[in-house]
Amino acid sequence: MEPDLFTAAAEERQEKDPAASPLAVRMRPRTLDEVVGQQHLLKPGSPLRRLVGEGAGGPAGPSSVILWGPPGTGKTTLAYVVSKATDKRFVELSAITAGVKEVRAVIDGARRATGGFGKETVLFLDEIHRFSKAQQDSLLPAVENRWVTLIAATTENPYFSVISPLLSRSLLLTLEPLTDDDLRGLLQRALTDERGLGGAVTLPEDTEDHLLRIAGGDARRALTALEAAAGAALDKGETEIALATLEETVDRAAVKYDRDGDQHYDVASALIKSIRGSDVDAALHYLARMIEAGEDPRFIARRLMISASEDIGLADPNALPIAVAAAQAVAMIGFPEAALTLSHATIALALAPKSNAATTAIGAALDDVRGGLAGPVPAHLRDGHYKGAAKLGHAQGYVYPHDLPEGIAQQQYAPDAIKEREYYTPSRHGAEARYADAVEWTRKHLGRKRS
Repeated sequence: MEPDLFTAAAEERQEKDPAASPLAVRMRPRTLDEVVGQQHLLKPGSPLRRLVGEGAGGPAGPSSVILWGPPGTGKTTLAYVVSKATDKRFVELSAITAGVKEVRAVIDGARRATGGFGKETVLFLDEIHRFSKAQQDSLLPAVENRWVTLIAATTENPYFSVISPLLSRSLLLTLEPLTDDDLRGLLQRALTDERGLGGAVTLPEDTEDHLLRIAGGDARRALTALEAAAGAALDKGETEIALATLEETVDRAAVKYDRDGDQHYDVASALIKSIRGSDVDAALHYLARMIEAGEDPRFIARRLMISASEDIGLADPNALPIAVAAAQAVAMIGFPEAALTLSHATIALALAPKSNAATTAIGAALDDVRGGLAGPVPAHLRDGHYKGAAKLGHAQGYVYPHDLPEGIAQQQYAPDAIKEREYYTPSRHGAEARYADAVEWTRKHLGRKRS
């Protein structure tokens, strides 16, 4: 028996006893028009619509696609819809359990089906990033010759996890996290649809809001939590899912945090001020509140990058690279694993020595520029590479610092209007003490007067 995404036996059981299947399975869309979110991928003529036979005629057949997106955004759902809507032969493999042997068996079957019955094959490969390079290589001839049309799903960046030849032979479709409005529509459908809860319970606004926070853009998580809470409410003889019931069911308290209101900014402010104050425990508390409330991890990472320069600067030159690396990692992995990366960066920044010298330096320089203190660039610093520059006196008299033993030339660099200004006042905290010594030495050798 071929590996099939949804076997006839499972479907028959679901029809006889719908409650035997999880709510998330029962509420899977049956057509592309029922899919929640991802409308940018479902326009007329899109690769997914061509896969189900909408406008797939003519000399150009449907393309293989790689679906990339966070968990619960609809990758498997889209494959399910294709399997139900297409008249093609549909085969499913999971990279967790399959290997080259299974891939070759599917390809051989696809070639026989095409040659013997004129039947095209769609192969859904879940978790493709778990395949090794050799395993992915085994797909290339089939995709290139269109013996199979591949639908591959991954939660990891395919530019790192999928081999280039396979990427070049497929269309990369990026799935976005579902919005709260997307999930609200999905929850309301699950509450009222006969395939779902059939109107057995209602969902008050405060409970729905907390459910959305728990879901974090993941439709499967939202429906799983809804089903558990509905069951708990019905066991109590209640027809309304109270917030307390949801909290008991999912074992997560409702965090008072409005991502679009004051709490969003208050907690973010408290996180940064705790880092600035070197209170690592308070910083971790506020980080946890933001994570638990479903805050966008990219927003948190951006705040940490700003903090690294604003409050730490050269007192710990490694702070900014750590924050930048955290932001890059967060963008690649997402929650829940991103919580570890954000914790790593938050602890490092909170315990780093602090200096706002870089912040005050650029602030002072900007104040002077905005106040009109600019003036012309000294003639000896101007560009002297073009014809006629020497006649204008440009670059004449410039001393090349590398020609001097100490590597520093006593010449004027700043415009006349600010030539005695000193913007950078380094602290003696951490590594910045070294910069304090360096700036004192260089200003002396530049012949600058002490202010």
